[in-house]
Amino acid sequence: MEPVTLITGGSTGIGAATARALLKQGHRVAVTGRDAGKLAAFATTAGASERLLTITGDASEADDVAATVRHVLELWGQLDNVIANAGFSLPGNLETHAPEDMRAMILTNVLGPALLIQETLPHLRTSKGRIVIIGSVAGVRHTPGNLYSVTKWAAHALAENTRLLVGQDGVGVTVVAPGIVDTPFWHVRGGTPETAATMTAEQIADTIVFAINQPAGVDINHITVRPTGQVG
Repeated sequence: MEPVTLITGGSTGIGAATARALLKQGHRVAVTGRDAGKLAAFATTAGASERLLTITGDASEADDVAATVRHVLELWGQLDNVIANAGFSLPGNLETHAPEDMRAMILTNVLGPALLIQETLPHLRTSKGRIVIIGSVAGVRHTPGNLYSVTKWAAHALAENTRLLVGQDGVGVTVVAPGIVDTPFWHVRGGTPETAATMTAEQIADTIVFAINQPAGVDINHITVRPTGQVG
């Protein structure tokens, strides 16, 4: 049977590039996002087919996550990989963030992956599947006042906690921690830094696919990927 992979926040950027790569590899792929219009546009460019499912929902809402997983299982009957990709950053720093914006970022970047793992673990134990959490270089290197960095440190910690919980069950857990990637992620921050070296979403997607494609018994736990020339 073709493997089934669920990607949160997959209508643009790294999530969309990963979905395209996995579709080409023969996966059945379910992609979630909060914006139905962006999901529809992605489906069109990805070549909508019976192997692609798009689901509108919020990765930080437990009911939406549960409904998504239920939908995937009802349609395809299995779940082999989950990729916790949904996340965002805020412009400015801790001194300037509005409290409600901080709450939203923490819920999406930290609670979101936790909800995804909680909801999918029973099915991944059955399939001996894999979890990939999209972290960040910001999750291994602090920047003064960067609350996004705090959320990514937490996401990395969640991955290690989860690995300890399910490793004996044959479930793999990987953090992919990119440096600067030229994606819509940067739109809220005024655009990709002009002086910075960048990578493409497709390059990070290749790394994610590499982790997923490891043979049974091999579990890559953490991959940090920077563009050549990114110092921090």
